Amino acid sequence: MAPPASPVAPMKATSNGSFQGENPLDFALPLLILQICLVVVFTRTLAFLLKPLRQPRVIAEVIGGILLGPSALGRSEKFLHTVFPAKSMTVLDTVANIGLLFFLFLIGLELDIRAIRRTGKKSLGIAVAGITLPFVLGVFTSFVLRSTVSKGVSQGPFLVFIGVALSITAFPVLARILAELKLLTTDVGRIAMSAAAINDVAAWILLALAIALTGTNTSPLVSVWVLLCGAGFVGFCIFALRPLLAMMARRSPDGEPVKELYICITLSLVLAASFVTDTIGIHALFGAFVVGIVVPKDGPFAGVLIEKIEDLVSGLFLPLYFVSSGLKTNVATISGGLSWGLLVLVIFTASFGKIVGTVALSMMCKVHFREALALGFLMNTKGLVELIVLNIGKDRKVLNDQTFAIFVLMALFTTFITTPLVMAIYKPARRGAPYKNRSFFRKNPDTELRMLACFHSTRNIPTMINLIESSRGTRKRGRLTVYAMHLMELSERSSAISMVHKARYNGLPFWNKKTDDTNSNKDHMVIAFEAYEQLSTVKVRPMTAISSLNDIHEDICASAHHKSVAMILLPFHKHQRLDGTMESLGNSFRSVNERVLRHAPCSVGILVDRGLGGTAQVSASDVSYNVVVAFFGGRDDREALAYGMRLAEHPGIVMTLVKFVAPPGKTLIFGAKLVGITSDKNKKILKEEDCGDEKEDDESFLAEYMSVRNSKNKEGGEPSMLYEEKVVESKAEICVVLKSMGRNVNLFVVGRMPPTAPLVDSTSDCAELGPVGSFLASSEFSSTASVVVLQQYNPTASQPLVVEEADYELPETSMA
Repeated sequence: MAPPASPVAPMKATSNGSFQGENPLDFALPLLILQICLVVVFTRTLAFLLKPLRQPRVIAEVIGGILLGPSALGRSEKFLHTVFPAKSMTVLDTVANIGLLFFLFLIGLELDIRAIRRTGKKSLGIAVAGITLPFVLGVFTSFVLRSTVSKGVSQGPFLVFIGVALSITAFPVLARILAELKLLTTDVGRIAMSAAAINDVAAWILLALAIALTGTNTSPLVSVWVLLCGAGFVGFCIFALRPLLAMMARRSPDGEPVKELYICITLSLVLAASFVTDTIGIHALFGAFVVGIVVPKDGPFAGVLIEKIEDLVSGLFLPLYFVSSGLKTNVATISGGLSWGLLVLVIFTASFGKIVGTVALSMMCKVHFREALALGFLMNTKGLVELIVLNIGKDRKVLNDQTFAIFVLMALFTTFITTPLVMAIYKPARRGAPYKNRSFFRKNPDTELRMLACFHSTRNIPTMINLIESSRGTRKRGRLTVYAMHLMELSERSSAISMVHKARYNGLPFWNKKTDDTNSNKDHMVIAFEAYEQLSTVKVRPMTAISSLNDIHEDICASAHHKSVAMILLPFHKHQRLDGTMESLGNSFRSVNERVLRHAPCSVGILVDRGLGGTAQVSASDVSYNVVVAFFGGRDDREALAYGMRLAEHPGIVMTLVKFVAPPGKTLIFGAKLVGITSDKNKKILKEEDCGDEKEDDESFLAEYMSVRNSKNKEGGEPSMLYEEKVVESKAEICVVLKSMGRNVNLFVVGRMPPTAPLVDSTSDCAELGPVGSFLASSEFSSTASVVVLQQYNPTASQPLVVEEADYELPETSMA
């Protein structure tokens, strides 16, 4: 007997081209390519439009899927049959699910079971309450739905699916929202992440139960066998696969590339495990998720796996899954008062259960009401896992079209309102105790000096370390403590939030304390600083700040205040190429520097790196630099001179103070004091008439410098502090003097805004460096001399981000 004919003829893979009279959209591969391109462009455009609302990208992808489906664009039969014909859905769903397999593998890689085991009782209790109450409410909701829009479905599986759908918290989406709101390192963020991780694992266990209860065979023994086999698979992964993966991880040491064979074996294991769990009858996703969990998190192995597959999976294949869901979602099925009433009921039940359960237990754990309410809204976040549950329920005929659409809209609504609600009710105030030493220019130079050195790549690290070594001074002047902060941009990648497990409890950016054997995932950027600490008397404390470049300055300034630093050292947004020209790294880094200059609670230095000491770290005995401090006058120049005096204490440094003066009867100020150049597009010169007090302060500090210089020269040996005066009256003469010195100088130290006009150029794109610094940083000036441009802390001009409270006590931090 011949097999029954298929209702939809299978598509061939490739066409012979339109010139052969064939339509490429009638073939699987060109149609899939068109679908992927359309989906990516459409969802990315929506994500860009929703960015001002600070919504996670998953919102744009879910909305994009719905709009491409029968709810909007798909209402056009021509569009739907041309771009998403029924015969192509098998290929589309298959590719989307392959992408989903590897995305679940990535989620497993980011979930550290050891961190979940170490979760405190507070987070565990909040997670349990956040699951239990909405699950119970989901049971009652399921009875209402079965009596109205879901008549005839099996009660057991339907009950479990509804309970799971209402009780899920999306761990990856929640992490993204917390990072966007800068709450990852607060108490609220820490509790939310721990509770969401527990919730995620519990949700998968409940989902496995729900899937086991579904199927065509109604015998309860089948469900028991499915669960037992699933438990056996998990045991096999723990006791058989984990040792194999651990062996490959051990053979992939830091600093060496991971073997391609190991990557291939791991990715093949993901597919094999997915096949096994699909054969068992749970779902292919579980196999990928479990393999991700058992992969060792120590060392570079897990990180390399993420790098290899993340961009392709989350950028191209995952949006296809949202479109696949959107094509199944028809909002038009929600029509009439009953359907909309059920939608309101489901949203209320989901939100009420999550928020009330979380808030109630948080209050019992003595969490402040506002923080408890924020936790409730955060735990109400839905996302990809919710859609997975709903899609599996629809594929298993547990959810019909109307119920499916209701729950998709519920997930979309609850996630969409999370960010604005949390922003409205909870904005953690940045508080800190006031401190005195906010600059190099201080009354008592024997006090401890603290610096915050920021970097965003390895390129600036050698020069920064050499500059720190030059700044260490002598012991009688107080020790030097450096906080080395790695600035990492919070990208759209889900793995950008994988460092949340290292967050400290004091609300500061991530702080890497001494690493033990159980947590050896170090930031490779700070290893050079740690090695330098071992060879010097300088104390180095590595830190990591992960934020978007639009607000990473908040982390920098808040950390500077909490650590009571005297200077923030920032890398210039341009780097020097091999031919000596300066190449920009992007306007975003320049904007970061400008914002720090505006909000810093202390002095700020910008380092123009031209290889101080070469491309490697220089030992203390090999330091031999000529440093020039260009002095025109003003508070920033006094700060530059104070820093230069600190540099001159190093036995290998000769510092020359070059004072620029005008001829008798003339002035470089032209009767006005130059305060600065605005950092907007106009770059207007800001002027102020009175400059008498500044001149007195300049003369007083210059007299102090001469006194220190004379006392050092009396000690004998080669003089390390020199003094020159240069008479100039024009921009050209200043440029000639600076260029003549640039040939033999390793480092220039200048003030950002000296009260001089001749070097001001309104066309300069380096307003953050000021007039002198902009010239010294230009390619025409030098290709060998590095520059440090200093802005002295000015309490009247600064716009502080930290509220100072005299009775505020900083959390204890280990200095060991």
